[in-house]
Amino acid sequence: MSNNRTPLLAHLSLAGAAVCWGLMSPLGKDAMQNGIDGITLVSLRVMGGAILFWLTSLFTPREAISRKHIALLCLAAVFGLVGNQCCFTIGLSLTSPVNAGIVTTTMPISALLLSAIILKEPITLRKALGVALGCCGAVLLVMSSVRAASGSASVAGLSMGDMRGDLLCFAAQISYTIYLTVFGWLAKRYNIFTVNKWMFLSATCIIWPFTAQHVWQTPWSSLSAVTLGEIGYVVVGGTFLAYILMIRGQQVLRPTVVSMYNYVQPIVAVIVSVVLGLAVFTLTHALAVALIFSGVALVTLSKSRRDMLEQKQAPTSSSIEEGGDSTSEA
Repeated sequence: MSNNRTPLLAHLSLAGAAVCWGLMSPLGKDAMQNGIDGITLVSLRVMGGAILFWLTSLFTPREAISRKHIALLCLAAVFGLVGNQCCFTIGLSLTSPVNAGIVTTTMPISALLLSAIILKEPITLRKALGVALGCCGAVLLVMSSVRAASGSASVAGLSMGDMRGDLLCFAAQISYTIYLTVFGWLAKRYNIFTVNKWMFLSATCIIWPFTAQHVWQTPWSSLSAVTLGEIGYVVVGGTFLAYILMIRGQQVLRPTVVSMYNYVQPIVAVIVSVVLGLAVFTLTHALAVALIFSGVALVTLSKSRRDMLEQKQAPTSSSIEEGGDSTSEA
């Protein structure tokens, strides 16, 4: 077990998860442009994830879980899966994969704000400046979508984004941040498959009563093999595998290290989107990325509540270690 929890493997797991999610944006977007919509795709994600996690759990050691925690996992699924995946997938169907990928970088900023409200984490000057820069980048991104929608919605037929889609993708980040802040401790108490099988089953029970008829009406026979392959990737790679890899990394590395890998996603999304001809990357996008990344860097390098308490208790020791990573719980 210890060999599977080494820092190197944890870093590789997080990098793999980021690549899986980064690829999901352009591939999912392409699938939704060729016969399938966001409602159907998110329905397949949660049901596919539930089936895969329950099947996999049959080959892993059984783990006892209290009914109270099952109820909490059902509630966690509302924020971690239903709100997150519904908003992101439907938002992706409206905006470009480039915009969707960039919006994912705002999660650490929303995590900072919710941590201050719920966990009483301090907001330092450096954190506040980071939030301001990140917000400027997000506003610039949304404004570019407004201009694109008002007159230049596409260039040579390429998707430039849509404000509604950008806002839905942002809502997805907020929803997942609430899950991490309020229910994240459940992932550390139980193993990966116990947590995910109950969450995905709960999400399926919530979503499918409203979407089943819509899914049945999808013209499955007319979908190409490429589109079906893209759907398969979203379910297996962008959902099942990505969730396994992300939690593997979280079990070993500190939260701030984990959050840094969120920034690989837009890089992957941009590269693949441009290669596939699904979107264009403009100077405005580049400026938005620079602002968001600068804000995130300031936020993640700021001191946490734990760091400040340790500094007060042992000022000499704290000053010596200040040159190291002091963002273990930012």
